[in-house]
Amino acid sequence: MRRILALILTIGLALGLSLSGCARVQQNTADGSEQVTLGMSYIPDVQFAPFYVAESEGLFTAAGVNAQLRHHGSNEGLFTALLSGEEDYVLAGGDEVVQARSEGMDVVAIGQYYRSYPVTIIVPENSDIHTAADLAGRSIGVPGRFGESWFGLLAALAQAGLTQDDVSIVEVGYTQQAALTTGRVEAIIGFSNNDQVQFATAGIPTRTVPLSAAGEVPLQSIVMATTTARLSTHQDEAKRVVSGMTEGIRRTVAAPASAIAAAKTYIPTLSDQGGEAAASATLNATIPLWTYADGTVSAEMDEAAWVTMCSFMFGQGIITSTVEASDAMSNAATTP
Repeated sequence: MRRILALILTIGLALGLSLSGCARVQQNTADGSEQVTLGMSYIPDVQFAPFYVAESEGLFTAAGVNAQLRHHGSNEGLFTALLSGEEDYVLAGGDEVVQARSEGMDVVAIGQYYRSYPVTIIVPENSDIHTAADLAGRSIGVPGRFGESWFGLLAALAQAGLTQDDVSIVEVGYTQQAALTTGRVEAIIGFSNNDQVQFATAGIPTRTVPLSAAGEVPLQSIVMATTTARLSTHQDEAKRVVSGMTEGIRRTVAAPASAIAAAKTYIPTLSDQGGEAAASATLNATIPLWTYADGTVSAEMDEAAWVTMCSFMFGQGIITSTVEASDAMSNAATTP
């Protein structure tokens, strides 16, 4: 989910705190309930289809919350609007939540959006790289040393018993396709529901290699997040937000074509030639990320997995101060 993940956290705490006194005035709707703003990355995308479905089909209203969707400004930090009070909830990587908390930001995850980690290794179809261990001595392209693609590479190396010194890491920005097809790098770190889909759409023969041969990654991907301050005073509201999101996921998984139709209101490019086909390919690749293996959907988070992630991120130097999993996530909004 690159468009969410690429937003850099380095704007961070200082800007967030400097804006904290500028929070918007909370608006009440006709029925007396508060209107809440849900933040997403700055480019509307079919990967947000559950939210478009939830809004268009009145699922948030049915859950008892008046939700407004907001896509960030292109130069806006991931948590800037949340910390300033311009947004009440935001989608972000679970690992990014942990990183933010280590930097002193009041951010907490309240519901799982992606059940599986979307980062993968992408290689040419005829490559002799078949496992992460095969990356030893090879060149690997990453957008930069930040975000989930970077965290995913560190996880792959760690689980393969490799270090950064065992590979050649090349920062290629968002030119992964060109970097791989021209031979500048032998593999790239990308997203199964974005980069790999784009390769397939372009007719470039590639395949994915899992970050871990065992299939386990010590990281948690996209979640719904808020501040601990808001969760402590608006727990029922948080439950309604998570409920609307979860039902939106269920509806999207059950009826992808209807989700594409709902997304057209938010994504003008779907009307362009090939736009709907490309969006359908992305959506089909995203559906497995939202569900358990049996196809069911739940926003409940696995605290033990978060403990593992916090330990891994500290051990890898991604965060320089320890973060307790119980501070970074709460299932209060997923319980009845």
